[in-house]
Amino acid sequence: MYAVIETGGKQYKVQYGDVIFVEKLAAEENATVEFKVIALGGEDGLKVGAPYVEGASVTGKVLKNGKAKKITVFTYKAKKNEKRKKGHRQPYTKVQIEAVNG
Repeated sequence: MYAVIETGGKQYKVQYGDVIFVEKLAAEENATVEFKVIALGGEDGLKVGAPYVEGASVTGKVLKNGKAKKITVFTYKAKKNEKRKKGHRQPYTKVQIEAVNG
């Protein structure tokens, strides 16, 4: 059985045991989080919600809160002697899926 969940403005296809990296959640390590289910698939077919599937839930355990590798953001305007170099590290939450309930 698999589910399509929504978190952080993005959608993820998950099943039991998956480890996913999502946008930072306000949860401590080893906390349990619950996600909204958009679609639920299994042996009996696909069930799509409008907008969410009633009675379905996906729970996960927060493994880690961290930051991704640094990227360099460089902007410039040609012939204007204007340039700027910045770095950015996107925060994330690493979650292990523990249950897909339908």
